[in-house]
Amino acid sequence: MTDAAALPGQPRGGVLSGPATARAVNVLAPNASAMTLDGTNTWIVAEPDSESAVVIDPGPLDDAHLRNVLDTAEKAGKRIALTLLTHGHPDHAEGAARFADLTGTRVRALDPALRLGDEGLAAGDVIGVGGLELRVVPTPGHTADSLCFHLPADRAVLTGDTILGRGTTVVAHPDGRLGDYLDSLRRLRSLTVDDGVHTVLPGHGPVLEDAQGAVEFYLAHRAHRLAQVETAVEDGYRTAAEVVAHVYADVDRSLWPAAELSVWAQMDYLREHGLI
Repeated sequence: MTDAAALPGQPRGGVLSGPATARAVNVLAPNASAMTLDGTNTWIVAEPDSESAVVIDPGPLDDAHLRNVLDTAEKAGKRIALTLLTHGHPDHAEGAARFADLTGTRVRALDPALRLGDEGLAAGDVIGVGGLELRVVPTPGHTADSLCFHLPADRAVLTGDTILGRGTTVVAHPDGRLGDYLDSLRRLRSLTVDDGVHTVLPGHGPVLEDAQGAVEFYLAHRAHRLAQVETAVEDGYRTAAEVVAHVYADVDRSLWPAAELSVWAQMDYLREHGLI
């Protein structure tokens, strides 16, 4: 059995739902799958002494889950004041409109199509609710609209699908672009170096205790995969499906369709840089 501390990012063991930092509590959605791992992490974030809270990624359109999020906040003496989205994939955002109905909150997102209310989200925005401070960090790559939220008081970052608590994420071609994703990982690395971020609160999987280690692993993994794809194309594997069958032969075949999206993104990146 592998020691969790030896894994990239030092994933925290134990129950996934519940308090993760002084200000962040996870409510795990019941939508586990090969792509969502244990399910979507819906985060309730608030100052300990405040009655107001922010919810990040309400998750799927599952009424029992959405009510569980609301009940969890109310039992802690919190009122949901705002809903935020890291990106628009249904496992994170499909329940947002219903959750807004239940809580009477606005929904803020980068994508205007996902917003409920007049305000969106943009790089450099600072969200303040009940003394809480969240800083918007643009992290396109997994999707074009992907964002992270820096929680300075807990030296933490909420990463959506940009960094997962286990495994690696998909660059969802054509919306996601590898060059953007690599830039986003470097931006997150800067948070760990310059702003002291050490905890990753991911959209799926366990909390990571070593944010810098997680980012460095992701960057190394992407460089390794990119080299493998470049070599595969040079060896005559021409389509994304052919490259996946060759490069991802040791990966569960149920994940091959997702891997194919990442390979398309990697092939585009290699072409843009004149490498294939």
